[in-house]
Amino acid sequence: MEIRGPIVLPAHREDIELQTSDGLRLVGELALPEDTAPVATLVTLHPLPTAGGFMDSHIIRKAAARLPALADLAVMRFNTRGTTSPRGTSEGAFDAGAGERFDVAAAMHLVRERGLPRPWIVGWSFGTELALKYAREHDIEGIILLSPPLHRATPDEVAAWAGDDRRVVILVPEFDDYLRPAEAAERFASIPDAELIAVDGGKHLWVGESQTARVLTEIVRAVHPGALPLPTEWPENDEAS
Repeated sequence: MEIRGPIVLPAHREDIELQTSDGLRLVGELALPEDTAPVATLVTLHPLPTAGGFMDSHIIRKAAARLPALADLAVMRFNTRGTTSPRGTSEGAFDAGAGERFDVAAAMHLVRERGLPRPWIVGWSFGTELALKYAREHDIEGIILLSPPLHRATPDEVAAWAGDDRRVVILVPEFDDYLRPAEAAERFASIPDAELIAVDGGKHLWVGESQTARVLTEIVRAVHPGALPLPTEWPENDEAS
């Protein structure tokens, strides 16, 4: 069976609730490898909710659907404050990246509480702003930024990552709507050790299986390269949906 589109590979999936320090309940899901302990953890931050971003935005949903089985990764996804998905609605209201600081902290609290290993924060679009602004406050191995628009993260917040031991991996689509590779190289130049990956043919929303596969491959290359290359087929006799 070819691994593509909405296929969901076997994993242990659990509905979770996150409690923020300012009193909100956020809804989400934690997906774990079905038969083994995870080797690392992805805490995912979705695109802008006022533009349709939520925990089911396709790259995040497909990371949770595939990577526990294909790369032994734990994947946490959740709706930031005021965001709705089929899983439910997180309490509160969108705060343009300010109050969402508490949402990131609540996710990292659950990581610590569960003893999940080697956490990385993976942000997409608006989620990259939250990662740049707030991930340095937490015990992580690094951040992976997908299509960063750099609308809310200030130059000082970007430069604060310079000299940090934690890795910064940036995927910039060739045809991004907001920040393309040449400009991204200039605006991230303040982080000399950052790994900026220009993706030929890529677009901000990473639509299509080839772009999805490229993004998931680069995530795994950063976090657990021993799992590469990612399989493109799944045995017919193993349960998948």
